[in-house]
Amino acid sequence: MDRMFRVLAFWTGIFTIMFYVGDMQKTALIFLVQTAFFLTLSYLKLSERMYMYLFGAYLTVFLVGFTWYTEFILVPGFGH
Repeated sequence: MDRMFRVLAFWTGIFTIMFYVGDMQKTALIFLVQTAFFLTLSYLKLSERMYMYLFGAYLTVFLVGFTWYTEFILVPGFGH
């Protein structure tokens, strides 16, 4: 399971680079923090159950944060 967190760190790192190249510094910083989080967790050698609990907590925090952002911050039609 620790290897899957390294895979997540790899992909969030790729997204970090792409967002930075696309001149989206705030988003790149968010993904850089996620990369560090996943990489740190991958080397802790936790039990598989604990990795699943942490991943579930991560998904819960993401869902709440994304819902809050889309409900209260996102301006509809901002691209036009």
